[in-house]
Amino acid sequence: MNGFEATRAWADAQDAADPLRRFRDEFHIPPHHGADTLYFCGNSLGLQPKGVRAAIEAELHDWSELAVEAHFRGRSPWMHYHEYVRDAMAEVVGAKPLEVVAMNTLGVNLHLMMVSFYRPTKGRPAILMEAGAFPTDRYALESQVRFHGFDPATDLIELQPDGPGGTLSMDAIEAAIAEHGSRVALILLPGIQYRTGQVFDLNRIVELGHAAGCMVGFDLAHAAGNLPLTLHDTGADFAVWCTYKYLNAGPGAVAGAFVHERHAQADVPRFAGWWGHDKSTRFQMGPQFVPTPGADGWQLSNPPILALAPLRASLDVFTRAGMPRLVEKSRRLTAYLDWLIRTRLDDTLDIVTPNDPAQRGAQLSVRVRAGRDAGRALFTYLEQNGVIGDWREPDVIRLSPTPLYNRYADCLGAVEAIEAWRASQA
Repeated sequence: MNGFEATRAWADAQDAADPLRRFRDEFHIPPHHGADTLYFCGNSLGLQPKGVRAAIEAELHDWSELAVEAHFRGRSPWMHYHEYVRDAMAEVVGAKPLEVVAMNTLGVNLHLMMVSFYRPTKGRPAILMEAGAFPTDRYALESQVRFHGFDPATDLIELQPDGPGGTLSMDAIEAAIAEHGSRVALILLPGIQYRTGQVFDLNRIVELGHAAGCMVGFDLAHAAGNLPLTLHDTGADFAVWCTYKYLNAGPGAVAGAFVHERHAQADVPRFAGWWGHDKSTRFQMGPQFVPTPGADGWQLSNPPILALAPLRASLDVFTRAGMPRLVEKSRRLTAYLDWLIRTRLDDTLDIVTPNDPAQRGAQLSVRVRAGRDAGRALFTYLEQNGVIGDWREPDVIRLSPTPLYNRYADCLGAVEAIEAWRASQA
């Protein structure tokens, strides 16, 4: 038995006993009519850590007082600024520091990775992806296929969902790799499918893909800072992610990229830039590009200091909280919301996300059983009553109890709000 209870007293007791409860106080919680919003949208934009303002102001101060010399004499010299987030981000995604870099945005990094790891030939031109992927992935992959002179109609292979709620089974992935693997140059799948919230088995996908001679990469936009990732151990060739969701680095924040260490010293084709040049000789300004070993070698330009400062502040929170503890709380918090919905709202909501904790993170995707119009009506009602999730077409509401700042009481409050909406429709 899970021991859950659908009472305010029980939820408050769990929150009072939560060893991570103090971290909620490190975030700005948007207000709603004099109370805190029940914010379940960390899967889309994480809340602002209170440390962000000071982090940005520190760099503004050094800019004002030192100008260009802040590159060398600032409290956190800008010359090395992207390195200040490296270890913490590597810890979050389960990689070696050499393998990660904060740069650009997710879509840009995806294209840069495909320059290196999508090398199609006449006999092996295809990319394998999931149907219904987030548009960034779909547009990027199709454009890369066309750029190389191939036809997306035949060379962009989309895995069709075969499970309940539009989920995709591992059997279907295995079957597709077995059928198409000999002509697939790249497998690109998400860590979490953005609409359904389903988690994919990264280790198994890499194993199957590499056995078939494919490069394998992942879009971890909804997984970084959410799942217990072990990127290095998966053996994936590359991965990309944004940092404005669970990593709370702010709208349009600097993204992350992973390149496995076996490619660190390899002569890999890439688009080169000055900041990717070997740092020991970068300022000799030579004409020959010599990449910095590891993921740093894929950088193009010097890092945006004012955009990296919020990520640094947020990762400090992750370091102090620790991913194992966050994952443990996340699983129980999500299980509580799942239980509440199934026991109190089963006639109203259908949970799309798999019930198996190994196949989901913090996100639960739900559909209103009465159809899309009712779903939109519920979504609007929740917004008006201070419960913030998000809507994904055609008919999904996503609710993500995030362990750094969400509480058991938030989950109960959201379910009570949905019950109130249901009563208003009677």
